[in-house]
Amino acid sequence: MDTAKIIRDLTVLPPTQQKEIADYIAFLKKRYKKSVSSRTPRPRKQKLSTETFIGIWQNRRDMKNSVSWVRNTRLSEWPG
Repeated sequence: MDTAKIIRDLTVLPPTQQKEIADYIAFLKKRYKKSVSSRTPRPRKQKLSTETFIGIWQNRRDMKNSVSWVRNTRLSEWPG
Protein backbone atom coordinates (compact mmCIF):
# COMPACT_ATOMS: atom_id res chain seq x y z
CA MET A 1 0.00 0.00 0.00
CA ASP A 2 1.38 3.38 -1.00
CA THR A 3 0.35 5.61 1.90
CA ALA A 4 1.91 8.71 0.38
CA LYS A 5 -0.17 8.30 -2.78
CA ILE A 6 -3.34 7.81 -0.74
CA ILE A 7 -2.62 11.03 1.15
CA ARG A 8 -1.93 12.92 -2.11
CA ASP A 9 -5.18 11.63 -3.60
CA LEU A 10 -7.06 12.60 -0.45
CA THR A 11 -5.74 16.16 -0.39
CA VAL A 12 -6.99 16.95 -3.90
CA LEU A 13 -10.58 16.02 -3.02
CA PRO A 14 -13.09 18.64 -1.91
CA PRO A 15 -13.50 19.01 1.88
CA THR A 16 -16.89 17.26 1.84
CA GLN A 17 -15.42 14.12 0.27
CA GLN A 18 -12.41 14.28 2.62
CA LYS A 19 -14.87 14.25 5.52
CA GLU A 20 -16.67 11.23 3.99
CA ILE A 21 -13.39 9.37 3.77
CA ALA A 22 -12.48 10.29 7.35
CA ASP A 23 -15.88 9.03 8.50
CA TYR A 24 -15.42 5.80 6.55
CA ILE A 25 -11.99 5.24 8.08
CA ALA A 26 -13.50 5.77 11.55
CA PHE A 27 -16.22 3.25 10.70
CA LEU A 28 -13.66 0.67 9.53
CA LYS A 29 -11.51 1.18 12.62
CA LYS A 30 -14.52 0.59 14.85
CA ARG A 31 -15.76 -2.40 12.86
CA TYR A 32 -12.40 -4.16 12.74
CA LYS A 33 -11.16 -3.13 16.16
CA LYS A 34 -11.51 -6.68 17.45
CA SER A 35 -9.54 -8.25 14.60
CA VAL A 36 -6.78 -5.65 14.85
CA SER A 37 -6.46 -6.14 18.61
CA SER A 38 -6.35 -9.91 18.12
CA ARG A 39 -2.97 -9.46 16.44
CA THR A 40 -1.38 -8.75 19.80
CA PRO A 41 1.11 -11.40 20.81
CA ARG A 42 -0.41 -14.37 22.54
CA PRO A 43 1.07 -15.74 25.73
CA ARG A 44 3.58 -18.50 25.19
CA LYS A 45 2.12 -21.96 25.34
CA GLN A 46 3.28 -24.25 28.10
CA LYS A 47 4.38 -27.76 27.41
CA LEU A 48 1.55 -30.24 27.71
CA SER A 49 3.68 -32.40 29.98
CA THR A 50 3.66 -29.63 32.63
CA GLU A 51 -0.13 -29.57 32.86
CA THR A 52 -1.52 -30.87 36.14
CA PHE A 53 -4.06 -33.21 34.55
CA ILE A 54 -1.40 -35.31 32.84
CA GLY A 55 -1.24 -38.71 34.50
CA ILE A 56 -4.26 -38.33 36.78
CA TRP A 57 -5.55 -41.75 35.72
CA GLN A 58 -2.21 -43.53 35.59
CA ASN A 59 -3.00 -45.81 38.55
CA ARG A 60 -6.50 -46.84 37.44
CA ARG A 61 -6.61 -50.58 36.75
CA ASP A 62 -9.71 -50.30 34.54
CA MET A 63 -7.82 -48.05 32.13
CA LYS A 64 -4.64 -50.02 31.61
CA ASN A 65 -5.78 -50.66 28.03
CA SER A 66 -7.29 -47.33 27.02
CA VAL A 67 -8.49 -48.59 23.63
CA SER A 68 -10.52 -51.36 25.25
CA TRP A 69 -11.83 -49.00 27.90
CA VAL A 70 -13.07 -46.51 25.26
CA ARG A 71 -14.59 -49.27 23.13
CA ASN A 72 -16.42 -50.81 26.11
CA THR A 73 -17.63 -47.41 27.31
CA ARG A 74 -19.00 -46.57 23.87
CA LEU A 75 -20.74 -49.93 23.61
CA SER A 76 -22.35 -49.53 27.01
CA GLU A 77 -23.43 -45.93 26.40
CA TRP A 78 -24.50 -46.26 22.75
CA PRO A 79 -25.39 -49.88 22.04
CA GLY A 80 -26.37 -50.79 18.59
